[in-house]
Amino acid sequence: MTTDLPWREDVVALFPGQGSIASGAGRAWLESPHWSLVAEISEITGIDVAHLLLDAPDEEVIRTDNAQVATFALSLVGYHHVLALGWRPRYHLGHSLGEFSALTAAGILTLDDASRLIAVRGAAMATAAHATAGMMVALLGGDEAARARLAGRPGVYVANVNGVGQLVASGESAALDLLLADARDLGFKRATRLPVGGGFHSPLMVPAQEALDAQLARTQWHPSDAIVVANVDGRIHPVADWPGLLSRQLTSPIEFVAATTALPDTVTASVEMPPGAVLTGLTRRIRPFASQVALTEPTELGALA
Repeated sequence: MTTDLPWREDVVALFPGQGSIASGAGRAWLESPHWSLVAEISEITGIDVAHLLLDAPDEEVIRTDNAQVATFALSLVGYHHVLALGWRPRYHLGHSLGEFSALTAAGILTLDDASRLIAVRGAAMATAAHATAGMMVALLGGDEAARARLAGRPGVYVANVNGVGQLVASGESAALDLLLADARDLGFKRATRLPVGGGFHSPLMVPAQEALDAQLARTQWHPSDAIVVANVDGRIHPVADWPGLLSRQLTSPIEFVAATTALPDTVTASVEMPPGAVLTGLTRRIRPFASQVALTEPTELGALA
């Protein structure tokens, strides 16, 4: 993705994961001049992405293989909208699936390669989820002692570190059902089952790595002056590291707190790509930004000026 716009060193572009997608998420963007990206991604993947974004019911669009490509497509429509308004963020941060969107926006992945990777990743994760019944649970209000108690439970893994006292656990359904019942005793104030299709970012996804790794090996990686902060360790890496990082991400926790705090203090604004505004809320609680915009629909970005 190339452009002659100067970098905005003070802005980070945020790219959501598949949990942000819902039925009708693309309707606000249908008249966007960048909607043509949806057709391009549909052709590359063989998935009717326009249907997913406009007409599909929730139970169809949130299915793992569908949700990933739909979220990716809509996020890139939003990113092109940002570029068209004259903004070119230097920093890019995605959450889980959103990391692929961030790498595409940064020019490290082409649209073609990223679309193929996401189609393979989504299908492989869905297959792994069918093989072993898994789920994810959001845990709120716990301290380090609560997290330590969580670590000792069989079949339960920390999948996302989204904030102080904001964890997501992943693992086998039976183990997570017990966790829901015991969460208060462990020290968490609230536990909520998430509407996702499996135990992602845990060892339950190991079977999906073979297919993803094969596609990663076929992918071209491109140098870029854009900066993408990695999910698995909150660090900035050379381009050659990304195949391994994306493979690890499948079975490792999303260290979103570490990635957000890795942004330099000179980053004072964030703009979140569609759909949703989840990451805007998360980053607000992790570190202060002077201004934030979540692009749930096409809008100007005057709030970031």
